[in-house]
Amino acid sequence: MRLWSIWWDLARQLRPAFGRTRTFLWFVAGLAAACVRPDLAGVTSYVRALGLRHACYGPLLDMFHSPGVDLEKLTRLWTRAVLCVLRPVLLTVGGRPVLLADGIKIPKAGRKMPAVKKLHQESDGNTKPEYIFGHSCQAVTLAVKAGAGFFALPLACRIHEGAVFSNRNRRTLLDKMAALALSLGVNEPAVLVADAYFAAAKVIEPLLKAGWHLIAAVRSNAVAYRAPEAPKPGTRGRRRTYGEKVTLKRLFEDGPAFSEAPSPVYGESGVTIRFLALDLYWRPVGILVRFVLVIHPTRGRKILLCTDLSLPALSVIRLYGIRFKIEVSFKQAVHTVGAYAYHFWMKAMKPRPRKSGDQYLHRESEAYRESVRRKLRAYHCHIQLGVIAQGLLQAVAVLDAPFVWCYFGSWLRTVRTTVPPSERVVALALRNALPEFLADSLQTHILAKFIRLRLDLSRAEGLRLAS
Repeated sequence: MRLWSIWWDLARQLRPAFGRTRTFLWFVAGLAAACVRPDLAGVTSYVRALGLRHACYGPLLDMFHSPGVDLEKLTRLWTRAVLCVLRPVLLTVGGRPVLLADGIKIPKAGRKMPAVKKLHQESDGNTKPEYIFGHSCQAVTLAVKAGAGFFALPLACRIHEGAVFSNRNRRTLLDKMAALALSLGVNEPAVLVADAYFAAAKVIEPLLKAGWHLIAAVRSNAVAYRAPEAPKPGTRGRRRTYGEKVTLKRLFEDGPAFSEAPSPVYGESGVTIRFLALDLYWRPVGILVRFVLVIHPTRGRKILLCTDLSLPALSVIRLYGIRFKIEVSFKQAVHTVGAYAYHFWMKAMKPRPRKSGDQYLHRESEAYRESVRRKLRAYHCHIQLGVIAQGLLQAVAVLDAPFVWCYFGSWLRTVRTTVPPSERVVALALRNALPEFLADSLQTHILAKFIRLRLDLSRAEGLRLAS
């Protein structure tokens, strides 16, 4: 009961994003199912996890396609709730929250799924093929302290390529990532940490305009410029904007200029790194930015960029070292929560070739284009539900870890009670506590009443939850 009370205190804050209470209840029922389901078989697993009658499959499917779900408002409410409840454990820099950004590519084989295209995998892992057919998404997460470590709590994720509604649209993935981060409703300056792909003017300029800052890696062939010399008296012409050109990777050859310090990277101890910090002009944005060159004894060399000139070099290295936590978050979203396990096909869609690129729709009828928008909205609603479900599991782990272990009821070779449990452990604890929650709060809790009225007592799952 206690775990579900924490869960509900966060989930109920999302109510203003829904046009009707019934739509909200179907959404939170889907959230509950996503948090406790033992398999990832799409909407079918939601029905199975809560022991619902087969007639509930249709309303759950309709909820994802419903115009009564304001997706943008839902995202802002979720961000606001997380920032408020988890404020004491947020990773901050000078009082500013730290956000992590990255992209993920989800394999989808459906030939009648909008925005599915041929994608190239940049990852070096041998478990991933070089090319896949699927959806290209971009996500923003929040860095949260968990004991001696950190985790990335997801805030939003969207499909950002694959469907082109207007041939006049020139927005790139960089434009869309910056817009996604700034649309979250974080009403305070923040620091965004990303990889080298996002170190570009199209990301930096909107962030700086909103008072945010970016920390990112830069490519090894990057160049910068020193401040220009003061013009001599009586010299005619416009003052120079840039001074001497600096090829950043050549600075690694200047060994005496580097300083040594214990590595601030998360999870490392007894490791000494060498670093050099320089404030140089960067032509893509035309302003001074801080470049930090790092020589790691085992990880090699790295060039980092920070738009906040007041941030010390070791803090920049430390924050960039946490960026990989978003990769861990993606792994949990795929394998534990099933945030991307949607199988919504568009019946009226023209089948797509297997090796196709973007789906251009500017010459299609308005009805066809609206059908594609509706299906994409359903994908985004499913993804956002998974994002919130994963965030709820993480929040419960941080806010009441001892009680999670009390309801875990299973076995692990090593149980570390000093570390917040994983999403899988919290999901098992919530699954074990669900019958108690439905039984004890039937008359007082709107969600418990909503679920119990729809239980299928002819199935084992329904009987277990009704007992």
